[in-house]
Amino acid sequence: MIETLTAAVAEHGTLARVLGAVLAIFVVDLVVGLVIRKTAAITKRSKTGWDDALVASIRAPVHWLIWIVGLIMATEVSGLMPEHVVGMVHVARDLVVIVLFAWFLLRFIGAAGKNLIGKATLSGKTIDASLVDTVSRLLRLTVVILAVMLGMQTLGFSLTGVLAFGGVGGIAVGFAAQDMLSNFFGGLMIYLDRPFRVGDWIRSPDREIEGIVESVGWRVTLIRNFDSRPLYVPNSSFSSITIENVSRMSNRRIYEVVGIRYQDAGAMSAIVDDVRSYLQGHDDIDQGQTLMAGFTTFSASSLDFFIYCFTRTQSGPEYFRVKQEILLHILEVVEKHGASCAFPTTTLDIPGPIAVEPVKTT
Repeated sequence: MIETLTAAVAEHGTLARVLGAVLAIFVVDLVVGLVIRKTAAITKRSKTGWDDALVASIRAPVHWLIWIVGLIMATEVSGLMPEHVVGMVHVARDLVVIVLFAWFLLRFIGAAGKNLIGKATLSGKTIDASLVDTVSRLLRLTVVILAVMLGMQTLGFSLTGVLAFGGVGGIAVGFAAQDMLSNFFGGLMIYLDRPFRVGDWIRSPDREIEGIVESVGWRVTLIRNFDSRPLYVPNSSFSSITIENVSRMSNRRIYEVVGIRYQDAGAMSAIVDDVRSYLQGHDDIDQGQTLMAGFTTFSASSLDFFIYCFTRTQSGPEYFRVKQEILLHILEVVEKHGASCAFPTTTLDIPGPIAVEPVKTT
């Protein structure tokens, strides 16, 4: 009877310790959650995005860490855990801590990137979203690799052997995936050298590539043609072709040749002088760039003069507006001096008189 009573008291004591441990875990989780919510309210008022990302990323991993580690410790303290599984449980606990910490880092990297772009947009600052995305991907990949290596070490694998096997396997994979690796490093060079970014208008004189860059991935770059067709270009191609970034030009050039008739040769000097004066006083022409206008060629059917200047704008629509205005004014100058623009003509020189015979009708 006494032994039965003692066993019952011991069983009730164990149950009480378990319930007490669960209650303590619940209270700790509640307090930690309250502290995180209060901290989140404070960080929302800051101008940086790092603190917001840190608080938002740590909430779920800490919640699971408290409950999983707390329950394992409560089971050990209560004596309910068999001795032969204690070692395995400790390994499992370490793996859980590694996974949760890696989860926190992945959440933090992703949230920090989004907050960085969002804060910069709200403040009117310019930031390269594609560069932020690339750095985030590299950091997340690094976290995953480190977490896997730590997990394997926790399970008892030798990191030296793993790294040696990885080196041999890496050589084999490298030979089998040369194109994939070349595209990967080509994309990395795009991010480092920055020949273009998302939203730029680029074209290649070497290939039939022209359009707006929509995305730069690990393997291909998506370029949208002006007829709205997507063009997927392997990143490795950009290391062997010439790329012209139209979006980064400082000015747009106007170069036109205008021909007048040979019988208007006397007006050529005055026409050229008026056109040059007009360009030198035009508000939309960059006077700090090369500006020329002059008689240049005796063509087959015309006397040609040219204009060479640069607009201040880089916008396509604005450039064509300025160019149209200048060309229409040149026509007015030509007409003002009593001249006309030439067009291709042919003169026939027939020696002697031409006899015309009347047509006989019946």
